[in-house]
Amino acid sequence: MPPPVLSVRGLRVEFPTRRGVLTALSDVSFDIAPGEVLGVVGESGAGKSMTGAAIIGLLEPPGRIAGGEIRLQGERIDTLPYDRMRRIRGKRIGAIFQDPLTTLNPLYTVGRQLIETMQTHLSLSDREARQRAIGWLEMVGIPAAAQRVDSYPHEFSGGMRQRVVIALALCAEPILVVADEPTTALDVSIQAQIIALLKRLAREKGTAMMLVTHDMGVIAETADRVAVMYAGRIAEIGPVRAVVKAPKHPYSAGLMASIPPLDRKVAHLAGIEGAMPRLSAIPPGCAFNPRCPHVFDRCRRERPELIETGTTRAACWLYDPASERQAPELLRHG
Repeated sequence: MPPPVLSVRGLRVEFPTRRGVLTALSDVSFDIAPGEVLGVVGESGAGKSMTGAAIIGLLEPPGRIAGGEIRLQGERIDTLPYDRMRRIRGKRIGAIFQDPLTTLNPLYTVGRQLIETMQTHLSLSDREARQRAIGWLEMVGIPAAAQRVDSYPHEFSGGMRQRVVIALALCAEPILVVADEPTTALDVSIQAQIIALLKRLAREKGTAMMLVTHDMGVIAETADRVAVMYAGRIAEIGPVRAVVKAPKHPYSAGLMASIPPLDRKVAHLAGIEGAMPRLSAIPPGCAFNPRCPHVFDRCRRERPELIETGTTRAACWLYDPASERQAPELLRHG
């Protein structure tokens, strides 16, 4: 196996407040290999976007990385000064956000924005940069790219603007792309096109990609592996097919059960009772224990680490041989 492009170990993010310190992320660890897409999924407030923001160095103050480390091709980047990290963003790390209008400058043509990004990070003449800008627009599926390169963002539809954002994130040929809900604001047909585009570019360019979303359909179509997050921690991580078909953690199983099946009609969809805990009220033990249908005493006392469960790892005491209670067949076999 090639060395990972991104390696995150024990990441902890805190927010100091007048009432004390709130822990938004706790002991988050994962790797992403070249050309691999890691999906990060969970409910709102699970810590998905926070993990992406920490990696690209854009945590909102007073948020801070309080523990762990983030390495890009072996180089530690979480301790770099702001100016050095800004040079890494764009050149080595690309970012795709949910709303393209927050990324694109409305006063500049899309071509100018692509050209300036490439010339900031690559040694290119004006002519070379313009030709590459047109090439990138063609690659992401912008029709008549040679003419549209001089158009302004407002002259594109929402789906086309998001394609431009993807081109902007990839044009300096980064080794890592963090995509935060890149298809949420798009209709279903455009979503499918963007998903196919991200997969193809990851494969062809060997780019590692972290795809943050709440949509399990997007994860199933795009990702190689998936990390399921809950209350600032990874609940389960493993190959996407294993997590979708045979989830081990009760929270993962609940998420999968909420997806409507295509092969039969159902009277109602399964749901997970309760809500994600606030950062100021995360329960002791496993954070999911108040909502878990398989909870037992140890879950309320001790917080589990990730435990090997075949092809995946799950933070659940049901899979610890020392537990007084073992995983039921439903969780063992999906």
